[in-house]
Amino acid sequence: MKFFIDTANLDHIKEAQDLGILDGVTTNPSLMAKEGISGKDQVLKHYKAICDIVDGDVSAEVIATDFAGMIREGEELAELDEKIVVKVPIIKDGIKALKYFSDHGIKTNCTLVFSAGQALLAAKAGATYVSPFIGRLDDISYDGIQLIEQIRLIYDNYEFETEILAASVRHPMHIINCAEVGADVMTGPLSAILALLKHPLTDSGLATFLADHEKAKNK
Repeated sequence: MKFFIDTANLDHIKEAQDLGILDGVTTNPSLMAKEGISGKDQVLKHYKAICDIVDGDVSAEVIATDFAGMIREGEELAELDEKIVVKVPIIKDGIKALKYFSDHGIKTNCTLVFSAGQALLAAKAGATYVSPFIGRLDDISYDGIQLIEQIRLIYDNYEFETEILAASVRHPMHIINCAEVGADVMTGPLSAILALLKHPLTDSGLATFLADHEKAKNK
């Protein structure tokens, strides 16, 4: 399972990269705004800065919602760095753009996916990744993990190469559940990744080992 971090915060990206388990980054206009990044030139510069930190794919989102605009923005993003994956919304013109980018060798991430039907269309159009938003589904009392299971079954039935990128991951159990049902990738905040390290028995066991070591040293 690949681990992506969902942020535009360079410090968080560097910390995740330093852990040695980071496979990529996803970000979007909302996350850019959260870091005070605004204006086309600054956004493009920030995407490039992210690419300079990580070794894996970096999803960069188009703002346009029409086919011509998505193609124009997507090609500009793809020229920034070979790691860039063009993030496209699951709308009618988005499907057309996914097919165009796929035919032209540009990696894509189909975003804002909330149903198996949407994921099926994205795979048919040749998306590199499809991003079901499991946390947002949980918010409206729908089982986001169940959607991952549906997509996994469909993709396996027809041997689609599109990778399932579980998005809107909010806590460590989301990560574990996604791993159990076969998501190819998860993307979430640094806090959710670091929370996987935590267990009270680890903390108490380590404290005991260190205490025993001190006792042995002082004999």
